[in-house]
This record gives sequence, C-alpha cells and structure tokens, in this order.
Amino acid sequence: MFIKTYSSAVFGISATTIQVEVNIDIGINFHLVGLPDVAVRESHQRIKAAFRNNKLHFPGKEVTINLSPADIRKEGSVFDLPIAIGILAVTKQVKDTRLAELLLLGELSLDGSIQRTKGILAIALQAKAEGFKGLIVPIENAAEAAIVDGLDIFGVQNIQEVIDLLNGKGSLQKTPTIKPEEFEQLATQTALDFAEVKGQLHVKRAFEIAAAGAHNLILVGPPGAGKSMLAKRLPSILPPMSLNEALETTKIHSVAGKKRSTGIVTHRPFRKPHHTISDIGLIGGGSYPQPGEISLAHNGVLFLDELPEYKRHVLEVLRQPLEDRSVNISRARFSIDYPANFMLVAAMNPCPCGFLNHPEKACGCHPNAVQRYLQRVSGPLLDRIDMHIEVSPVKYTELNERSTAECSQEIRLRILAARKIQQERYAAQSGTHANAQMSRREVEQYCKLCTDGQNILQIAMKKLGLSARAYERILKVARTIADLDGATQIATAHISEAIQYRNLDRGH
Repeated sequence: MFIKTYSSAVFGISATTIQVEVNIDIGINFHLVGLPDVAVRESHQRIKAAFRNNKLHFPGKEVTINLSPADIRKEGSVFDLPIAIGILAVTKQVKDTRLAELLLLGELSLDGSIQRTKGILAIALQAKAEGFKGLIVPIENAAEAAIVDGLDIFGVQNIQEVIDLLNGKGSLQKTPTIKPEEFEQLATQTALDFAEVKGQLHVKRAFEIAAAGAHNLILVGPPGAGKSMLAKRLPSILPPMSLNEALETTKIHSVAGKKRSTGIVTHRPFRKPHHTISDIGLIGGGSYPQPGEISLAHNGVLFLDELPEYKRHVLEVLRQPLEDRSVNISRARFSIDYPANFMLVAAMNPCPCGFLNHPEKACGCHPNAVQRYLQRVSGPLLDRIDMHIEVSPVKYTELNERSTAECSQEIRLRILAARKIQQERYAAQSGTHANAQMSRREVEQYCKLCTDGQNILQIAMKKLGLSARAYERILKVARTIADLDGATQIATAHISEAIQYRNLDRGH
C-alpha cells in the first residue's frame, strides 16, 4: 500500500516542498531514503515510541519512506509528523482525504507531543504560492504561520489532535490572521525615547540626519558619554516598518529560530553582537547555513560597540554587505544569498584609555598607542561609514535640567517628511529607497552643487585627503540635510554641515 503526505525543507531563507512517500510491503524492515541527515533517520525511534504511548498501531511489516526530491538534503526533525501521519494513513488509522491539500510539520516527542520548528514563515509563503490550502504546525508556530493570509493554519499540541482533525473529529479551530490595523498599531509603539537623553543636541541632530537618509554612522567619545544610550534609541525615530518589511525580517528570524510572542517582527531589529563574535556569526554560513547578525539586523540597526576590539578580519567582511546590502555565502556544497539591508551604528573610544581630549580627565596613552588603536579600524571600512560623530561628556548642568527634551515622535515626523521626498524622487528607480542607497549615476543627477558648494568641497577634499568614496558620502549626506530642510537644491550650508561629519578621515 502507498500514500503521500507533504512537508517542507528550508534552505537559506527559502522553502522547498517535500513529498513524503510511504509504502508498506511484506517484510519487517524500516527504510528511510531521500538524502536524510542523522536527525531525520532517527525519526523511526521517536515515531514508534509516540505510537506506543498513544495506543496507535505501528505496522509490523516493511515500511519504506522516500523523501522527494531525493537530491535535496533533508535536515532536522521537522519530518516526524508527516512521516507518522503517512504511516497512520496507509494503515487506515486516519483518513487520507485532506492530505493532498495540507502541509505537515513538527518534531514528535516520545509522548506524542509536537515541538516547535524553524522557518515556518518561509514554508507558509511557499505553501501559499504552490496552492496548498493549509498547514498543520506546532501550536507555538501557529501565530507565525498565520501571518500569511489565505491559508488555514491549525496549531496542534500532540499527534492525537492531528488524527482527530484529519478524521473530522474534535473542535480544533483555525488560528486567526493578524489584521493590518493591528500590525500598524504594534509597529508604532516604542519603548525607548530620545526625550530620555539629556543634552547631546549635536549628536541628536546627526542621528536625525542618519535616520532620514538611512546613513551609517560611527560615534567616537569617552566612556559614559552616552554612545550606547543614543544608539539604542535610533529605532524609535526610524520610520515604522511596513508589512512587507516585517515579512522579510520575520522570515529571516524564523529561519534562525528566533521566537516572537506576536508571530511577526513589528519593530525594526536592533542587533548588538559582542566583540568576540566570529566572521561566520556576523555574516552567516556554517556547516548548516544560518543567517548572521547582519541579516538578523535586516531593515533595522546593527550596533557594534567598542569597534576596535573586534577582530580585524571580522570587520573587513562587512565591507561588501555595506555596499551591496546583501551577503552571498558560497561553499563547496551550497551558495546562499541573505538580505542585509541594515543601518550600521558603530561606537569607539578615541584612545585605549578612552580619555583623549576629555575636558576634565587626562589621557595617559602614548601617541603611538593611540595611533595603533585607531588603525585597528581600516580606512576602507571608515570610507563606507557616512557620518563620523564626536560625542562629548554631558555636563552636570545639562544632566540636572528639568525641562523635557524633544521626544522621538517629534523627530520621527520630520524624518518621515524627508523620507516621503526621497520616495517620490526615487519612485522610478529600482532598488533605491533612501539617499544612502543612491548609485553613482543618481548622485550625479540629484546632488548637483552650486559654485560656492563645489569650492567648499574641493578645499575639504584637499585638506582631509578624502577618497572618492568619501566624496560621494558627503554628497549623499548633504542631499539628506537638504531634504530635511525641504530644499530642492543643496545649499552651501548643507554641504558645510555634511563635511563636518567626516572628521575621522585620515588621508585614505
């Protein structure tokens, strides 16, 4: 006897439908074929124990399971449930009338309960594209799968609930889909606020410019100046996530196995990896490929605190993703593209002790030690960071002020107005949504300077020894400053302010 069930395998951030073919014949063996890994091959023992503990009959015959297509490697324990239901269907313990229209996913425990799995959103999107009517998934994954409209999502706790559902018994209800208005309400809520930051008006101005144009920035200042505090509040002034951005981001987090109470990522990610992270941890990959921190920060912020403490080769792998906004992981057995459209915010001390140019504390570092410390961050990487900001310690008078600073919502309104200008400007451009993403041709088209502006920039190029990439960065930042002012042309004041944000350039 022969039956088919359907499941799915995740590779990168995409899913592929897997046919689980179950055949029973004369004999007493159990064969599992179709390029399974160790976890898949071990399903036999989990299924037998779950059957025994739920008083289900496991056939005492030759059982052959084929996972098709056979040329795709099957990994993990997600195939336990479709294999078990296939065996139950072929032995007439469950009805097979709905098996062709449903995907089944989940790991079986020995008592028959079903454990959560990774990549459910990618699987749900692929199932909808291929015309499946619904998914049977672990109860913990149901909210995530229900993000995809047009699918019947059944969250189950154990194998008996699956049997009752397929046999038309029980009262299992479909998981409701999140409504757009519910998502919008969640997306606009913020926990941290710029109103909590005392002083630092020039740094707040720089953050506003960075958020308005999606520019990368680096903060340089002594310990306790508020670099981390400011960086953590950047997502609160960025535009709220659109539903499409949320789906993209959630898919990546789903593949990485990140659990969310709402099922969908409603706020822009803020990732803060420790400086001991490896290059694979940062950009992704590994024997069983997983997205790295830069992909988990997709559509959000990647914060690298104490930048010179990161290993040099780890920082250098950032150069290509910062330009292309994606990362390609190529190995002998696979090649995967992960999206990596993030804002980079880095922070560092000005010297090893942290007190160089401090207004009150003396720096005890030798000039050579300071130079070696700064050179841990390469010139080519600094070139790719649009804005370099000096952060000074906050004075006591500013800390003791009782007046309320400008809140994140007020700043966000100005940023949204600037982003709207950019959306209209780049409406006909493919892949460009903000000023930081402009190509060289677009820079030439939209960043034209008057004669005075050209003269100011020429002087700065000579004095600072700026590279061609730094030249483009200045023009892009100036374009953003003009957009915040609502100006169609870049004025000399805009280009002058943009030049001030390149104070770390060292003649590269």
